[in-house]
Amino acid sequence: MSHTLKIRMYYEDTDCGGVVYYANYLRYVERARTEFFESRGVSLRKLMDEGVYFVVAEAALKYVSPGRYGDIMAIETNVDRVGPASIVFRHSISRDNTGEKLVEATVKLGCVGKDMKPLRLRQNIMEAVTKGDES
Repeated sequence: MSHTLKIRMYYEDTDCGGVVYYANYLRYVERARTEFFESRGVSLRKLMDEGVYFVVAEAALKYVSPGRYGDIMAIETNVDRVGPASIVFRHSISRDNTGEKLVEATVKLGCVGKDMKPLRLRQNIMEAVTKGDES
């Protein structure tokens, strides 16, 4: 089951040519993952208060076409796989009005404790992020 977040591109998101600055896509997929978790009843704030954190272990982006000032982007988020202490997300960013693909991203999150050492994912988190998946 995927989750989609729509984000408008403002002037602050672009370079001097009106093209979305490449590093901003990492911010957008971060927002999309947060919304994904929240939509499935997983409060990252509550987990942080309990000493459970998610950190980015790996990130890979493929830029397909430039986003531009004024675009509304649709960021589709899916879980690719879940490990004992990690979750791999796939993000597809497209121009909302045309569906044109702009960026593909894969991000691996590691679950860690306050000491920043790996922490086994709780069963309720694993179930929440995989609910609705056919795999």
